[in-house]
Amino acid sequence: MTDSLTRDAVSLAAASGRDAKPILHARQLSKQVTSGERQLTILSGLELEVFPGQSVAILGQSGAGKSTLLGLLAGLDEPSSGELVLFGETLGRLDEDGRARLRAGRVGFVFQNFQLLPTLTALENVLLPLELSPLPDSESRAREWLARVGLGERTDHLPKQLSGGEQQRVALARAFVTGAELVFADEPTGNLDQTTGGRIIDLLFQLNREAGTTLVLVTHDHALAARCDRCLRLEEGRLVEMTREEVGA
Repeated sequence: MTDSLTRDAVSLAAASGRDAKPILHARQLSKQVTSGERQLTILSGLELEVFPGQSVAILGQSGAGKSTLLGLLAGLDEPSSGELVLFGETLGRLDEDGRARLRAGRVGFVFQNFQLLPTLTALENVLLPLELSPLPDSESRAREWLARVGLGERTDHLPKQLSGGEQQRVALARAFVTGAELVFADEPTGNLDQTTGGRIIDLLFQLNREAGTTLVLVTHDHALAARCDRCLRLEEGRLVEMTREEVGA
């Protein structure tokens, strides 16, 4: 099943004129942590290829290690063993600063808890990644993206003055403002009610489609996962490809 889906992904990439080389490749990825006197295995021999322009959902129960995996894939944490290649660079050969430089301007994040700085306005929060990867007319660009997510009149508001849905809209603008090639989303609707969450997901996929960005998200929501090109289940530390029937079950 995995080989067949990978071949299909390569074929689709080639047919659309995209580079068929993976934008992200995990090989035999493992992660162990120590808890008291015990060593817990969270990930074990995990394999994953993500191709440019794909949207990939990773499903799993709470505690399965989805957020841990996302942190490893983004180079925010280091695996116990195995290899991660991002944008053609082996992350294990880079120190923390090197990984940060690799992500700058190319990787965006959307978190369950929004992760906005409380003392900064909506505009200032969106400007943050542009400080690491400056672009011409950064402020105008940030204002444009806030307008695109429907917050053009809320640029000077602090996070506490915004609803949960509005805060996540700011987070979406921040994720896409640099022209990111790859966006990681960790339970992006986990702290939102169903109606607000649905609107955020519609907006996320709209922005992703318009920008041609690669999207990797972790979720427990099968309806959300079903909107992605590929769905995988994190089970006993490894990823298993899911059929459309399984996702819809």
